[in-house]
Amino acid sequence: MFTEIARYLPERLGDFTPGAPLAARERWDAVPGRLRDRVLQEADDALTRPWPLITASAWREFSVSGHRAQFEQLYFTRRRSLNALVLGELLQNKGRFLPAIVDGVFLISEESGWQLPAHNASERSGKRAGLPDPARPVIDLFAAETAAQFASISALLGEALDALDPAIRARILREVQARIFDPYLACHFWWMGRADERMNNWTAWITQNVLLATFALPTGQTFRRSVVEKALGSLDAFQKDYAEDGACEEGALYYRHAALCLHGALTILDTVAPGCFAALWRHPKIRNMAEHIVHLHVAGRHYFNFADSSAVLAACSAREVLFGQAVGSELLSGFAARDRLDADEPHLPQEWSLWYRALELLADATIAAPRSVPVPPRDKFYPGIGLFIARDDTFALAVKGGNNGESHNHNDVGSVTLYKNGKPFLVDVGVETYTAKTFSPLRYSIWTMQSAYHNLPDFSGIMQADGAAFAADHVDVASTDEEARISLDLAPAYPEEALLKSYRRTVRLVRGSHVEIADAYEGARDATLSLMLAAPAVATPDGIEIAHLGRIAIEGGGGIAIEPIEISDARLRLAWPARLYRLRVPFRARSLKLKII
Repeated sequence: MFTEIARYLPERLGDFTPGAPLAARERWDAVPGRLRDRVLQEADDALTRPWPLITASAWREFSVSGHRAQFEQLYFTRRRSLNALVLGELLQNKGRFLPAIVDGVFLISEESGWQLPAHNASERSGKRAGLPDPARPVIDLFAAETAAQFASISALLGEALDALDPAIRARILREVQARIFDPYLACHFWWMGRADERMNNWTAWITQNVLLATFALPTGQTFRRSVVEKALGSLDAFQKDYAEDGACEEGALYYRHAALCLHGALTILDTVAPGCFAALWRHPKIRNMAEHIVHLHVAGRHYFNFADSSAVLAACSAREVLFGQAVGSELLSGFAARDRLDADEPHLPQEWSLWYRALELLADATIAAPRSVPVPPRDKFYPGIGLFIARDDTFALAVKGGNNGESHNHNDVGSVTLYKNGKPFLVDVGVETYTAKTFSPLRYSIWTMQSAYHNLPDFSGIMQADGAAFAADHVDVASTDEEARISLDLAPAYPEEALLKSYRRTVRLVRGSHVEIADAYEGARDATLSLMLAAPAVATPDGIEIAHLGRIAIEGGGGIAIEPIEISDARLRLAWPARLYRLRVPFRARSLKLKII
């Protein structure tokens, strides 16, 4: 799809400006006053805030304890402060923030490594060194983000920086050359793509930022062509792992780092080689990838989540609007434009990408509220990942098929997520704050990764296993005006010791009435179903009452146990209250039926 375009590239590849330069006063002066005031206040705050000190001990913390949060707080605070200062200067144009900007640039330039400690390896499963080696730079997500930030600063503030001292932009170019450009062309990192190896969000995300740095900095034509040719190969490696339906197996959160970064990469390529990539904007797969996020939306900030995604996401930004416009999707552009209006922080203060932040401020004057927003289909099946979505006026239902070898996988084949009147009923908990254990052989010792915490059964304590071989089978879906239904065999998702011959789960949304989950299995072990709730529940003789939400009538179940789960993790608390509830429902025989009303 991408590589074949290489032979059509023009002789000269142009420049890319990530936003508008300081001299484009009409654009920066058009930023609405409400946003201008907030951004300038953040820039003033950054002026008075000391730059965080990053020590070797902070770097080593990940290899010593497995904790990531402390180092990353220091690392990202530096970059967000620098972004705030740059945007303040772009808005005010008085030179007041320039000395602090230079301080930030030189401070980050003197870091021994731009990669995160958790990513300090060239291979996906390679050994991570405890400290960065400046002689062997690693290009990870945030090394590439830092390069894009530096290139954006150079492009947006170029003349002002040169007037202060030409050494500033020379240092920027030198650092990006040594840390990103040289290893990019000389080395192979796993995310670049190799044969049939599966890629994930890293490929599109890093490739976008390498392209941005390449074309926002004063680089030569031979180098630019070499980067583009390698980048096109990576983008092919990325999109090959998407089915034609465009579903992101990494979940709603990673849509913004995957498909949306593909949009960013294409935007840069389309700018520097006008016309060459026009056909790709209308390619059905890319349009499907773009629209996927709309189908995952439930209500407000809530989305159907699986893998390492939270159930609650930030509002859409200008990027989603522009992606929808680029692929000709009124469904996405209208949804995103409306959603963006509800943003609590429309200027993205926590964003580490300077390009995204500049884009958001500049687009605010041009993106209007849509007159109408197309309504997505009420039912949607994604065969590529086995995801079935169905809705009526009361319920929003998702059932996850697929397999347990997907990127950012949780062992959740057959899990049901359900909302009633926009409120979470049966929930997917998501993932805790990342640590060394999250991406290690111990991943599935973490409770949030286990099938027994995903609205699924275990068999005498035996849960689903991880790996692509553990998958749903015999999947059948149907939708009519009266009901939507999915049926699938979950037995192949469990290891041999579960002693399962079959486990047929059928989930029905009877429109205007109820949701039904009917489970029946053949096997030698006793089964117990777990149900995850975000609201308190009370067991009754024939089911469960959920406070202020509804009830679950149960046929074929034994005595119900209700287990409160205290939630203290900061990442989980973004989506959930301080307490969740796991219900344990034993099967009396070999079948169980739930009716949710």
